[in-house]
Amino acid sequence: MADFGVISDVSATLVDALIDALSTLPTSPVAELHNLQGTITTAPPKLAICLYEVNEDATSRNQPMHRSPLPAGLRVAKPPMALTLKYLLTPFANTPEDEQRILGRAMQALYEDAIFSGPDLRGSAAPTGLVGSADILTVTLDPLTLEERSRIFHSIQQPYRLSLSYQVRVANIHPREDRRVELARSRSFDPAIPAGA
Repeated sequence: MADFGVISDVSATLVDALIDALSTLPTSPVAELHNLQGTITTAPPKLAICLYEVNEDATSRNQPMHRSPLPAGLRVAKPPMALTLKYLLTPFANTPEDEQRILGRAMQALYEDAIFSGPDLRGSAAPTGLVGSADILTVTLDPLTLEERSRIFHSIQQPYRLSLSYQVRVANIHPREDRRVELARSRSFDPAIPAGA
């Protein structure tokens, strides 16, 4: 039951997978979580991974309450809040060819291993984190138009750079509290309502 730290756990999982993938390139680029602010050095070459949007997953809304039996009642809890996280992957290298190789290798790796589960998960340990949990994350290319990508760079006040957008689904944030509901032991009728009405 991951808590609010699941967002950083998803980021750590993605970064770790891309570090492994990029280690096969001759220029030895690194992948790192970044907000794309300030100067980003190209020694060594980098793949900046920027979390730019977090949304509630629309396909997981309106789930029923979770009920589990207790000796004298029920425990009722809200279902977890399912999130979709969107990342911008931006390479920084000395040549456009190296930047394109970095993006190509990242795309290849996320296409080959688009599902993270079990030993792939990083961050905090279960029950509050992803490590050791039964959670499954899926990574898909989230094609943005040039205008949409330009808007992202404009909003962070940086010049446009070649980049990719990916979305990771579904990261669950579990509620902190649940309710104990007692079983009904008696019932009463309102005498103001006539019988047979």
